Amino acid sequence: MKKNFLQIDVEKNYPGFQIQADLTVGEGEFFSLVGPSGCGKTTLLRLISGLERPDRGRIILAGSDLTAVSPVERRIGFVFQDYALFPHLTVTGNIEYGLRVKRLPGSQRSARVKELLALFELEELRKRSIQELSGGERQRVALARALAPEPFLLLLDEPFSALDYGLRRRLRRELRDLQERLGFTTIFVTHQQEEALSLSERLAVMNNGRIIQMGTAVEVYNNPAHPFVAKFLGDANLIPCHVETTAGKLTINPQAGHSFLHPATRGEEPGTYLLMIRPEDLVITSGEAIFEGQLITLEYLGYGYYLEVKIAKELVLKINVSKEQQGLHKGQFLKLTPKKGKIKLIPINS
Repeated sequence: MKKNFLQIDVEKNYPGFQIQADLTVGEGEFFSLVGPSGCGKTTLLRLISGLERPDRGRIILAGSDLTAVSPVERRIGFVFQDYALFPHLTVTGNIEYGLRVKRLPGSQRSARVKELLALFELEELRKRSIQELSGGERQRVALARALAPEPFLLLLDEPFSALDYGLRRRLRRELRDLQERLGFTTIFVTHQQEEALSLSERLAVMNNGRIIQMGTAVEVYNNPAHPFVAKFLGDANLIPCHVETTAGKLTINPQAGHSFLHPATRGEEPGTYLLMIRPEDLVITSGEAIFEGQLITLEYLGYGYYLEVKIAKELVLKINVSKEQQGLHKGQFLKLTPKKGKIKLIPINS
């Protein structure tokens, strides 16, 4: 990980809800907080920015304790979900606002605004009011305004949620390119797993006010430590199974499936687990298989097919296969097996 830049260890209590968060963000890192609505992501941003105060703990940014520092003195930029732009000001007026608060001389303000208008390709829109802008243009103005005072840290609270899918994809690529070029430290909040996986150097999965797991996108996706993480980041088949160990090998006995051997990789103890297999890691076979069942759902997605195969009364496996797969029809019986090395055992009580 990059050099520690932001360290958070805080607790905040509300009626019926509590936030507890302990995390570190590296200097120049693009870090994402991902989780369902209401899990505490935005509240954590508000604690970092100073809009709310923790009941316990500290927030250290660039070596300084900000816990009791006012929001205006923290040098933190914040882009809200609805952008919170000033409707009575032009594009230039919005971008310039933070520089006026800092009492920067007029010549320096003009130079900085000119620089940002060019950076975000807003020169032709500089005199327009906010009401005259599209969603994508407003998003760029909000980013420019947040970056104008040259903050130590940029907080982004679901900035693409109001945009259509195509525009969202384009703008997040632009944001990532900009962040890499300028090197500002960023915490990005989203409930969209695709955004978190594609944008983040590291991410934290949150639920019910707690951070469940942290790591790189690849680490967390491939090795979820909790059933919630497995199901929230991507899709997952979670099959109850019993595991026995013999001479460095695991004998995995899945519910409604055939037993199979697997190398012991994490010092697994005998016991009950959830066998996790991603839908893209199950293949249809005509040979030996671990699972067998009836095809009950067949959906063509353009780039491939989504299948559901019922292998027991209340157990259905989800599978993604390529569009080259031929001869599929609802009602047929299929034999399924996971790709080599593409299973994960999650303790049942994790």
